[in-house]
Amino acid sequence: MAERSLLRVENLTTQFELPAKGLFKPPIFLTAVNNVSFDLSEGRTLGIVGESGCGKSTLGRSILRLLKSQKGRILWQGRNLLDLTDEEMRAARRDMQIIFQDPIASLDPRMTVGDIIAEPLTVFEPKLSKAQRTERVREIMTAVGLVPEMINRYPHEFSGGQAQRIGIARAVVTKPKLIICDEPVSALDVSIQGQVITLLRKLRKEFGLTLIFISHDLSVVRLISDDVLVLYLGRVVEAGDCATVFDHPAHPYTQALFSAAPIPDPKLARLRTRIRLQGDPPSPLNPPKGCVFSPRCWKATDICRTEMPPTEEVRPGQKAACYHMDRP
Repeated sequence: MAERSLLRVENLTTQFELPAKGLFKPPIFLTAVNNVSFDLSEGRTLGIVGESGCGKSTLGRSILRLLKSQKGRILWQGRNLLDLTDEEMRAARRDMQIIFQDPIASLDPRMTVGDIIAEPLTVFEPKLSKAQRTERVREIMTAVGLVPEMINRYPHEFSGGQAQRIGIARAVVTKPKLIICDEPVSALDVSIQGQVITLLRKLRKEFGLTLIFISHDLSVVRLISDDVLVLYLGRVVEAGDCATVFDHPAHPYTQALFSAAPIPDPKLARLRTRIRLQGDPPSPLNPPKGCVFSPRCWKATDICRTEMPPTEEVRPGQKAACYHMDRP
């Protein structure tokens, strides 16, 4: 039986307008997300990886329309979110929530934990009585591993791991269908990271969630994701089934990115070939012609520097955009 598509993104482009460099000069546009497309099936987890500044978080926030996109379509259960009014989008967000990177900064220090978790219920289920909201909050606090008796405490009284559990509770209290996890463990200690990942996997199974997991930690992405999307300078360079992409990376950037991931076994680490890229990523204000990775790619030829490579199937469940990709 074919899996049902919950979210489809087609040719999405998000730009930021910067001040002109002169009184009569035209404005400058920085393209943070460039022509991105993917399909996410219900109940699956999509991992989005890439080095800092590649557009991972911008893509996640663009999907929720927290940032304005200029081109493309975001098809949520068949409806294009970019065509919705602000009021219609507000209602749609009940089924789409986000977990932010910084757990402490994402919580209002003037509100109690109970009020923070209950706020989505106040917005999306206003007919609930105060007693019913409190009961829901206590249930979800228990589900995420928080003691319900802490309901009247304030965010500064919690550790970073506990604060992230509060953020997760706030995201799942309305029982959404999609949660975007924007680097939810990057600010936490390694031991706490494992607890949060285990919690997210448990909640995904318990509530039937679909996740978009944004991270620069490749080991975490491989652990939690079903599919993976590799971004470079706002563009998708490779995508596919997580196990296939990690075991057989086809794009040179994906190979370099994966080779930089640390291996806990020092013997295996010494045997591995490390791909060292030369130079820094190009500026998104002045991207190179052709393949955006060509200035740093050891396989680049003249065609790479003049023409954008098409996205082609490498093997079933895996696609990449490269003229010189590794094929089976």
